[in-house]
Amino acid sequence: MARRWHLLTALVAVLALGLQLVLVVSGHATLVEEDPPRLAVRLGRLISYFTIQSNVLVAVAAVSLARDPARDGAGWRVLRVAGLVGITVTGLVHFFLLRPLLDLHGWSLVCDRMLHMAVPLLAVVGWLAFGPRPRITLRAMAWALLWPVAWLVWTLAIGLATGWFPYPFLDVDAKGWGSVLATCGGVTALVVALFAGAAALDRRLPSRP
Repeated sequence: MARRWHLLTALVAVLALGLQLVLVVSGHATLVEEDPPRLAVRLGRLISYFTIQSNVLVAVAAVSLARDPARDGAGWRVLRVAGLVGITVTGLVHFFLLRPLLDLHGWSLVCDRMLHMAVPLLAVVGWLAFGPRPRITLRAMAWALLWPVAWLVWTLAIGLATGWFPYPFLDVDAKGWGSVLATCGGVTALVVALFAGAAALDRRLPSRP
């Protein structure tokens, strides 16, 4: 069951990422202007989304777990907890901050639901049910936390330089520094709380597999 669940998670994540890539290449993508820039810029912006990066981490971890449900290792622990917390943030931020702003149809809607709802649910439920546990250490969390921090700094720097931000709530030009910093502070607190919660559950829930 563990192998099957992790394999399903990997398949859904890879399918969602592939579909999003097709939409970007064809000129259709979420949260971009109606007149898209050239392909190279679109692809660069695609990998700038936290959603895409967190789904990639989940896909890589899920593929490895489908092969070995008891997978372990120092680097792998960082990958696993980063993907788990990242995909949870993706689902929560989308539900509370982005979903009200979107009016999607067709394949864009399907892709949005897969990236922001299906994969987060599969990843979190799979971790709760099948683990592997225990795997979350303070060292792993510290290294994993570097990713969202680096992503935020890089995103703001590129946004200020180019005028493009992957998410509306990070748009300094439109929202102002006060609003952006307040949102960043809230999301950072959420990330830290999720890391702490995952570590606590990792210790208290039964060992898996």
